[in-house]
Amino acid sequence: MREQIMGLITPTMAIVFFAVFLVMWWRGKMGSYVLGFAATYLLFAIGFGTTHLFDTGSPYVFHITQFFYSISTATAIWALTKRAGQPPYLGVLLVIYALSAVTLGVAVVTTPEISSRLIIVNVGYGAMYLVCLMSLLGGQRREAIDKLIIVAHSILAAQFMIRPVLTLLVEQGIAAEGYRQSVYYSVLNLSLALISLMSAMVLVGACVYDQIKAVREQAELDGLTGLRTRRAFEQDVVELLERAKQECLPVSLVVADIDHFKAVNDVWGHQVGDHAIAQFGQIITGTIRDSDLAGRIGGEEFCILAWNCDETAAVTMAERIRCKFAQAQVKGMPEDHRLTASFGAAGRIEGEGYGRLFARTDAALYRAKENGRNRTVRDSAGKKRNVVTSITQSVEERREASV
Repeated sequence: MREQIMGLITPTMAIVFFAVFLVMWWRGKMGSYVLGFAATYLLFAIGFGTTHLFDTGSPYVFHITQFFYSISTATAIWALTKRAGQPPYLGVLLVIYALSAVTLGVAVVTTPEISSRLIIVNVGYGAMYLVCLMSLLGGQRREAIDKLIIVAHSILAAQFMIRPVLTLLVEQGIAAEGYRQSVYYSVLNLSLALISLMSAMVLVGACVYDQIKAVREQAELDGLTGLRTRRAFEQDVVELLERAKQECLPVSLVVADIDHFKAVNDVWGHQVGDHAIAQFGQIITGTIRDSDLAGRIGGEEFCILAWNCDETAAVTMAERIRCKFAQAQVKGMPEDHRLTASFGAAGRIEGEGYGRLFARTDAALYRAKENGRNRTVRDSAGKKRNVVTSITQSVEERREASV
């Protein structure tokens, strides 16, 4: 009776967490990874229930349990890596499962004791989570909740590797028929209950964090273009410039302005003007990389921070945006009419902050307007200053060396 009650605690908890994640996904309109968390706990409950309800003396029970546990583990890894934007390596997970299943089959045939079976399947789950950890560690997200996820699943991977060995050192052999009366089974119930609770709390916290972050980011986005508002853009740019300084990476700024935009509003109306702004924003979003940053900083003025990108590459990116916009048909305008935009680009000079960098880029944009619009002008003066600075530094270094 005691074993039956203990055996019901873990799957009951799993069903509860399945419902929690399902509700969070449905009510919060969250990403598919949250649905993956829900499926993980449902599959886990089915796998645990198989061992608890069916005859463990049957040669098929452990294969069925391993199947559901492995799918549960793979689903969890898929969800975790999708949230982090990392590859799940499902092919590697499939290979681990296949090797474990074959080895388990050999163990079932060769010995009536289940000690070797338990070690085989648990090492397989642990190996899967090690693959997950390697993928998560390769991601760029390093916020507190991401570190907590890595720590929690490191503990999860470790207990799969360590718990069976330590328990079986105490309990030398376990017959299949007496599995549910064994010390191993009691330890398994306790450890899985604690680990499942810990993991679920971390994942619930991650989902809540993601929801709050999504709401905050939505408030920081321009409703017309989907780009950052000026305030949000400038806050993020300051942080990225500091990071670029610490990592010694080149960054460049691009400022763009739709040509003769006042005439668009005067001739075709503000609704057409809004269509033009929205389309320009879509072209920017479709052209820049995920690592770049873009914002609408004025009525028809836009700004892009090109990450790990020198001035020449930033000019090339600006030219792609300029050409796409010059060919785009704006809703509400005659088919034979096209709008254009002017661009200024400047690479960050060592020691330069956002204010100075923006001033140089804006000055380049002003020259593009003066020179006939529909063009990209780079801050060649800033480039010359950078060369002079480098020459001066080289002279000073040679002087110090001679001294």
